[in-house]
Amino acid sequence: MSSSTVISIPNGHGVAPQERKPRFSFPSISSFLREKGQYDSIKLIHSIKVGISLVLVSLLYLLKPLYDQVGENAMWAIMTVVVVFEFFVGATLSKGVNRGIGTVIGGGFGLATAVIAEDAGEMGNAIGVAIAVFLCGTAATYVRLLPSIKKTCDYGVMIFLLTFNLVAVSGIRGETVVQLARARLSTIGIGFGVCVFTSLCIHPMWASDELHNSVASRFEALACSIDGCLGEYFKLVEEKENQTGGVNFSGCQSVLDSTDKDDMLAKFARWEPWHGKFGFSHPWEKYLDIGKELREAAATIFSLKGCLQSPRQPSSTLRQSMREQCEELGSSLASSLRELGDSIKTMRKCRPRFLIVSKLQSKSEELNLLVSPSKLGALKNDDGLAIASFVFQLMDIVGQIEVLAKKVEELGELAKFETK
Repeated sequence: MSSSTVISIPNGHGVAPQERKPRFSFPSISSFLREKGQYDSIKLIHSIKVGISLVLVSLLYLLKPLYDQVGENAMWAIMTVVVVFEFFVGATLSKGVNRGIGTVIGGGFGLATAVIAEDAGEMGNAIGVAIAVFLCGTAATYVRLLPSIKKTCDYGVMIFLLTFNLVAVSGIRGETVVQLARARLSTIGIGFGVCVFTSLCIHPMWASDELHNSVASRFEALACSIDGCLGEYFKLVEEKENQTGGVNFSGCQSVLDSTDKDDMLAKFARWEPWHGKFGFSHPWEKYLDIGKELREAAATIFSLKGCLQSPRQPSSTLRQSMREQCEELGSSLASSLRELGDSIKTMRKCRPRFLIVSKLQSKSEELNLLVSPSKLGALKNDDGLAIASFVFQLMDIVGQIEVLAKKVEELGELAKFETK
């Protein structure tokens, strides 16, 4: 979340209002958050869930019978909640499992290193541990840099390296290490269990739902951008002069910037248990494929902005002569995008792909006849080049929607979408 800066705004007389001393009361804080537009119920719920988890694990310290059982190792439960609890259920499960596996493997390697080096004498012990720490640290750090590892279990490798070094160089040996490891693992397990319980039982935040809804909503964003481009391009000159703003391409920009978000959500969605319509084998990879095709379509739509802002514009007469065919194609493109997006959102199969594509291709062929080289060559100045640039980019979107229709159809088959 970006930080906000408070700026004193002068009143009607050019004098900044006097600063008032803040009153630290719950009503004033709540009203302040609402006024600034920062009151987000979802984030508030997540924050409350973290607070509840911290209270539960703090009972290991606060209740004497529990403290007698775990002792100072209770801090590992608190640390686990702080570092493992994430916004999405899948993220919490991923971090918790990685932390547990990394702790077990790192502790085992560290114990083995300490036991082997112990029989080598004082000097040999120091040299042996140093060599093991060097080799293990180098290997683990190199592995963390591999893209496949960094994407899936970077946190687990980091915990492995940390645990290995703590055990190997601590100087604790024999049964003491085993007892200490058992105590710490049990408190880490308690912390992880509290995280999972709270995350699943109190208003769970599903990465799978977020990815599903996010991908579905982008079809509508692209459809609105196409409608806006066509409306802007075929306005009369007088209307453009009186208009204060242009087409809003923020929808296209958000689609273009969605790569990292999609990868993160798909990664966490794979960890989440069966819920709603999403099973363990739900094809999340197909969502990434659809997202990639949506970004390519968004880039083409965004390039239409250059046609709108180009100083080399075709005459109004030429534009009006092609307006009907362009608007028909644009309307078909937008309606096809909305149909595909609605299919994903409702998890119901849309019309067969050939029906969607055939209509778009027929409209595209009609428009193609109007921009044939013979007709454009007869035009004076740069009118032909200017109108052709816009029309050909519009026709390029037809091929991209054909690919999108195929991807959505494949998703429907794998995810077993219902038939309308």
